[in-house]
Amino acid sequence: MPGLEGTAGLNILVTGGAGYIGSHTAKVLARAGANPIVLDNLSRGHRWAVRWGTFLHGDLADSAFLREVFARYSIDAVVHLAALAYVGESMEQPGMYFRNNTSGALNLLEAMRDANVRRIVFSSTCATYGHVSTVPITEEMPQRPVNPYGESKLMVERMLHWFGTAHGLQWVALRYFNAAGADPEGEIGELHSPETHLIPLAIAASAGEIPSIEVFGTDYPTPDGTCLRDYIHVMDLAEAHRLALEYLAAGGTSTAFNLGTGRPVSVRGVLEAVRQVSGKTVPARYGPRRAGDPPELVADPAKARRLLGWRPQYDDITALVSTAWDWYNGGLRRVPASEEPQTA
Repeated sequence: MPGLEGTAGLNILVTGGAGYIGSHTAKVLARAGANPIVLDNLSRGHRWAVRWGTFLHGDLADSAFLREVFARYSIDAVVHLAALAYVGESMEQPGMYFRNNTSGALNLLEAMRDANVRRIVFSSTCATYGHVSTVPITEEMPQRPVNPYGESKLMVERMLHWFGTAHGLQWVALRYFNAAGADPEGEIGELHSPETHLIPLAIAASAGEIPSIEVFGTDYPTPDGTCLRDYIHVMDLAEAHRLALEYLAAGGTSTAFNLGTGRPVSVRGVLEAVRQVSGKTVPARYGPRRAGDPPELVADPAKARRLLGWRPQYDDITALVSTAWDWYNGGLRRVPASEEPQTA
């Protein structure tokens, strides 16, 4: 892996680095020569997932703690992933999402300003677009979130813009589509409580850990009647953060990028991939559509290819599912019971 040109050996603060995407990002950064400083409050992350760099247990709500971090560790750039990310929960507790995701980001940006740290890569989401009328989705499409989670992320994107205008902040916002898969070396992987993602649920159902999964809607205007989504491997997402730091270090203009493969896969297609990998059927219950689910969400990743040089290595759903299956049957079994997540 090539080094971080312009940032090799520098201290990169990774907020939320004990989480699913954050831990994979810390691994990629460390392997590329950077020094990850992982900050996480462990409310949803896992101490066992912090295996690269220095771990700091703290919260973005603590402004004094943040000032100390920037002063003590001579932070050169930030990768900001710390956030709550359950859409349904955000509809039930919008205040918690704005307090954690938006106010926490504001505290971070003010600490960066005070410490004269000028570069940040922000973990955003395709949920900032809301319901779209055409696919694939480009970065120029209107952003009209339909839930507090997406709204909280869009508010941070706007803050990045204004901190750039007022304070010279250089930023990249990475709008993820459906993150999936696991570290192919089996050192870290996906583990949420509660689990809401389709692929780990389908794997658990195929393994007999849960009775079945529920498929919401079979009458969408898609080839097989189920929703189409753009699944992007977590290691490809992690690599995008590395490339975004390189882009900023080289003087790249602040902007946002969609991160997806551009290749939609249906819910039934995912279940078939799990069946092929596991050799077992996936028990499923088919029900009505879930309110707010669009038929198709697919990224146009052309801008990230052009400006970041980013090309997903896992653009085949079976290969992606295979890494998740290996983690479920290997690395996950080695997680100490005392370090498994507590139900939120």
